[in-house]
Amino acid sequence: MARLFYFTNPYAKGEFLIKRKDFVPAYIKLREEGLWKIREKVDRALESLKNCRVCPRNCGVNRYEKIGVCRVGRYAVVSSAFPHFGEEDCLRGRRGSGTIFFAFCNLRCVFCQNFSISWKGEDSVVSEPKEIAKLMIMLQERGCHNINLVTPEHVVPQVVEAIHYAVEMGLTIPIVYNTSAYDSEESIEILDGIVDIYMPDFKIWDSEKSWKYLGVRDYPDVARRIIKKMYDQVGDLKFDEDGIAVRGLLVRHLVMPSNIAGTDKIMEFLAKEISVHTYVNLMDQYYPAGLVLMKPRNYPEISRRITDDEFYQAISWARKAGLYRLDVRWLPY
Repeated sequence: MARLFYFTNPYAKGEFLIKRKDFVPAYIKLREEGLWKIREKVDRALESLKNCRVCPRNCGVNRYEKIGVCRVGRYAVVSSAFPHFGEEDCLRGRRGSGTIFFAFCNLRCVFCQNFSISWKGEDSVVSEPKEIAKLMIMLQERGCHNINLVTPEHVVPQVVEAIHYAVEMGLTIPIVYNTSAYDSEESIEILDGIVDIYMPDFKIWDSEKSWKYLGVRDYPDVARRIIKKMYDQVGDLKFDEDGIAVRGLLVRHLVMPSNIAGTDKIMEFLAKEISVHTYVNLMDQYYPAGLVLMKPRNYPEISRRITDDEFYQAISWARKAGLYRLDVRWLPY
């Protein structure tokens, strides 16, 4: 096998190119229409915490007084913030993606590779919005190409509030919304005009497998609706002259053993229902983690890494569907 690394993305041309001098982050454009535009979004988002409908679980908890199903209350819980050099080349570039990891999650993925953060919330700190805004500015000052919000589905109100403060502090780089796609439609509507790059996972196609491995049955239906709404807002992924992503949709998909995820159906959906130009990162790094690692007898079918043949089959399915903008790191000689 040969691993391909590049910083100048081959798709950064033609209709997929936005010259750096012409790019303005969505939230800057919204700010130019009037600060009240962002403030309205903040107020709407915070209102949703009072009878929580921030995510599809609709737990109805008043998160000003109690924690929700996600185990987070009024303020977000931050695990870490740093320039990340392990993201897609088009996000990390040479100076890193400014990643903010939020603790806890609205899913219960048994194979979660961030189990200590998403399930346990280890080494995390409850952070008020102004503190999160300061993290964004710190990452910008360190030269990061973007602000990458990881696992934000359950803290959209807190994120929007933090961005409101960060804009006033001088934030000028794109916002990446790095999500499982288990988001509410209201949250995505609130994020319209704030987020430049949506980066959803599409984890699993089948509802019964979703229940077994993610802890919810409606994930596939939600993901299909949400990814469509994301695409309607930002369109196909576009880059600047250096191949750094600046706006659009980037879909991640983790290839799983024995095609548990339904990769063939997911690729067909993206090509037919979203866009044949969808930029897709097919990921080969599945390994037993989380509950799968702790209780392998409960999940024997996914208690192993994927094979080369399984990954090549996933690439074949994507190409057969008509997808060609693939962020594939591993290719055969």
